[in-house]
Amino acid sequence: MQAEQVEVSSFLSQYQPFDELPEEARDALAQSIEIAYFRAGSQILNFRDPIKDLYVVRSGSVEVFHRNGELHNRLAEGGIFGQMGVLMNGSVRFPVKALDDTLVYCIPDELFKQYFAEYDAFGDYFETDEAEVLRGTVSRSVESSDLSTVQAKTILARRPVIASPEMTVQQAAKRMGEEDVSFILVCSSHSEPESGQSKLKGILTDQHLRQRIVADGLPLTTPISDVMTQEFEVLDSNAYMFEAMLTMLRFNQPQLPLMHRDEPIGALTLLDILRHESQSSLLFVKGIFAQQSIKDLVRYSKQLPAVYVRMVNEDANSHMVGSAMAVIGRSFKQHLLSLAEEKLGKPPVPYCFLALGSMARDEQLLVTDQDNALLLDDAYDPREHEAYFEQLAKFVCDGLAACGYTYCSGDIMATNPQWRKTFTQWQECFADWIDNPEPQALLNSSIFFDLDGVWGETKLADILKIFIAQRAKKTPRFLASLARNALSRTPPLGFFKNFVMEPDGRHGKSINLKRRGTAPLSDVIRVHALAVGSDAQNSFERLDDINEAGLLPQGKGRELSDALEYISMVRIRHQAYDVEHNESPDNAINPMHLSTFEKRNLREAFQVLDNAQQFLKYRYHSQSAFK
Repeated sequence: MQAEQVEVSSFLSQYQPFDELPEEARDALAQSIEIAYFRAGSQILNFRDPIKDLYVVRSGSVEVFHRNGELHNRLAEGGIFGQMGVLMNGSVRFPVKALDDTLVYCIPDELFKQYFAEYDAFGDYFETDEAEVLRGTVSRSVESSDLSTVQAKTILARRPVIASPEMTVQQAAKRMGEEDVSFILVCSSHSEPESGQSKLKGILTDQHLRQRIVADGLPLTTPISDVMTQEFEVLDSNAYMFEAMLTMLRFNQPQLPLMHRDEPIGALTLLDILRHESQSSLLFVKGIFAQQSIKDLVRYSKQLPAVYVRMVNEDANSHMVGSAMAVIGRSFKQHLLSLAEEKLGKPPVPYCFLALGSMARDEQLLVTDQDNALLLDDAYDPREHEAYFEQLAKFVCDGLAACGYTYCSGDIMATNPQWRKTFTQWQECFADWIDNPEPQALLNSSIFFDLDGVWGETKLADILKIFIAQRAKKTPRFLASLARNALSRTPPLGFFKNFVMEPDGRHGKSINLKRRGTAPLSDVIRVHALAVGSDAQNSFERLDDINEAGLLPQGKGRELSDALEYISMVRIRHQAYDVEHNESPDNAINPMHLSTFEKRNLREAFQVLDNAQQFLKYRYHSQSAFK
């Protein structure tokens, strides 16, 4: 070994984790190292550039940044950087700049990965406790996304313009002109704490003035309380941009009031969001409602894979991706329903179109089929009304299939007469499934208990959610049976925590991340949520209710959340990779294509699922359920 290589090995021996390596391994490493020099102020690594080396600072110092430009760390002699990019996906995660004139040692990525896998102490330095690494990986995913870190209140363009309910429409119109605004918030002088009502009573827009005053010929002395919108959503002032954006899109609400206690501090508009962040999913949803026909919708839907890839490349976490994709799916349904009503005429009785499964949970991804049903008013008479709703269901389900939401192989669709029921019939159906948990009833429960109203009388769907939550909580036999049913899909781990693969993919043996990962995790979480009486649908929101109820041992709820997030993100990135490489996206991955770091995290996440299923046996044990 040459003198300079001896010097490199001696230098490395002074710093972790190289001091843990056997001397011969450290010497071999020194012989493979290259040296690079960077002048003060020069850029060493740029965000998302390919990365092929692990870097060790030999002399000088460097600054490491987050992608948004905030300082992450400063490193001097012996400092290491680049490990996250090498271990994750081969691209730079944290940009690095030379603070002083700096020499760095460059360790080839393949040799680093070899040592990472071969020498435990060396690997442990980068990975410490596996659960903590999993949690850190999840946290970094959240922290690196702008939409999840910027609070909505920080982008408000101005203070709100407020009027009292007694103000006349003429006075309001004059005020709006003076303030140069298109809407005002209508507030009473005080809140009503005994009823839980805030000061905010309504929203008056210039559209109200045109449609309800001018068009209807109402007098200009009409109080604005008679014409304002009184049904609207609000968000807490600490909410983040992605929450605000999805709320506005989901409820088709152009103005979203932000509340601090019971006071409105402003109203966010789509223009505010567009001004701050031209988010592709937002623009895509707006475009859905601009399409004039099914043919237009089908053509427009071809852009969805690119929208999905952009979200993933912008480091959105799984909750954001799942929520955005669910909003997009709901928007397709809503516009198809509006087109159906234009074609078929006004519905003969009120109804609610139900989304089921991942769309209802806000956990929808790119590879999905359609699960839906119809909830009809109790005035429904099959002899008079069946033909209308049969045509409406066919119009919507065929339209969804044409837009990429494939027909449900189990025929869980509104086109199936079995899943077109009145409100009373749905209540009786859910009650029967809960009171008589036979195998088919349990299978149905795992599908239909994740429901959301997307069109029509959506309040009826909300009532059903509460009904299900309250009845299930009071029925231990049902919970025990549902818990047993949740054990049918186990994680793909062998006795020695090795991956158990199946012939399930175009690349040979693989793991289906939905069937063996996210789906059984959702099943486990659903059982606990019903046990505590939660009517939440999203798995992360259900976990919030479960943790608040204290049902799980300390820290186990957080582990479930981290495991679901990590498996979901591997699944999401895999689908995005397929799209970028012109392949049909699916849920099957071959772990051999993952890095050592990713495989260890995935194994840990599956172990969390296995432990959670074991806890189900303990928590809901009964002779009738587990034999």
